[in-house]
Amino acid sequence: MVWWQWIVLGVLLLGAEMLVDAEFYLVFLGLSAVVVGTIDVLWPGSPIWAEWLLFSAIAIAALLVFRGRFYQKLRGEALERSEGVVGEVGSVEADIAPGAVGRIELRGTTWSARNVGEQVLRRGARARVDSTSGLTVDVRTEES
Repeated sequence: MVWWQWIVLGVLLLGAEMLVDAEFYLVFLGLSAVVVGTIDVLWPGSPIWAEWLLFSAIAIAALLVFRGRFYQKLRGEALERSEGVVGEVGSVEADIAPGAVGRIELRGTTWSARNVGEQVLRRGARARVDSTSGLTVDVRTEES
């Protein structure tokens, strides 16, 4: 490829990252293309296979070394998705003894629930979510 084609490809990839959230992958691919275009200006007439090999090597190295660091700094740590159910109330599907795991209906679906209270949760009782642990919610009676 001609040097300016690498630069255009790099700019297009950088612009595409702004349009879609590709989690910073396109940024490093775009920067790699710009670097190859710049090197092609300094070393004209390089074989196409060498350009693609250089592009691949720079892109892979940059993704492995820098992407995680930059993405974490820009985005921060991701929140656990299930935090949003804390404080909500669900309906117990079958009796759950203290410390035992059972099922509750919450947000229109069934969840695994651990009874962290001191009372047995009876079928049909309302249970409040105290916390989450993976896909299991910790519940106790609504009155507690």
